[in-house]
Amino acid sequence: MDYGSYHHLLIERRDHGVLLITMNRPEVYNAADEEMHGQLSRVWADIARDDETRVAVITGAGKAFSAGGDLAMVQRMAGDYEKTSHMLSEMSDLVYNMINCDKPIVSAINGVAVGAGLVVALLADISICADDARLGDGHVKLGAAAGDHAAIIWPLLCGMAKARYHLLTGEMVDGVEAERIGLVSKVLPRAEVLGEALRVADTLATGSQLAIRLTKRALNSWLRTAGPIFDQSAAYEMLTFMGPDVVEGAAALREKRPPRFA
Repeated sequence: MDYGSYHHLLIERRDHGVLLITMNRPEVYNAADEEMHGQLSRVWADIARDDETRVAVITGAGKAFSAGGDLAMVQRMAGDYEKTSHMLSEMSDLVYNMINCDKPIVSAINGVAVGAGLVVALLADISICADDARLGDGHVKLGAAAGDHAAIIWPLLCGMAKARYHLLTGEMVDGVEAERIGLVSKVLPRAEVLGEALRVADTLATGSQLAIRLTKRALNSWLRTAGPIFDQSAAYEMLTFMGPDVVEGAAALREKRPPRFA
């Protein structure tokens, strides 16, 4: 498998069939522009076809895991039917390609994870999180419905009460609180996160591959059952991108002020 086209993802083969993926836009805290978002949506299908890979580990370069969607991309999408239609398809590919990848995925959440970055962080089969990382879905603060992963996974991970609270308010949590409410698998000091993720990956890579992959497939049936909920939420998010609130939310972020929604 040739990963040479993934310009914003550093891909390194490790021992035992472990593939280390590093989101690599550290100058913008690994925020995803159109190119990087497309790469994140496609890479899991390539990993599923990659006979040399048994487990994938994903992390972020520098201080962040991923700061979500690039603000300039958000502004280009707002009110643009063609761009929002394309993003709706790509959002679906990202979620379902991760769910349907038969290889286990481990996320090493080394810093802030929001938006598209949070999709990857939480849809990974095992998530190792820094205690001082900040996680959150801020779609409502942008003026968009929480659609790119939240409805399919948050209620399963942390229960409906916590999911409603954080998705309706946009309030973030640190790694310690994320572990307490069940959003992530394990929390550790930041310096230990990647090492532990690679240790877990080695354990998975040297275990019974058929048993592990079939266990993942069975567990992810919960997510496939919730697929229509995700499809609805994703469509709602793109619908809100056609209205005025996203324009105001993006402007408020750019100008570092509270949004003034009608």
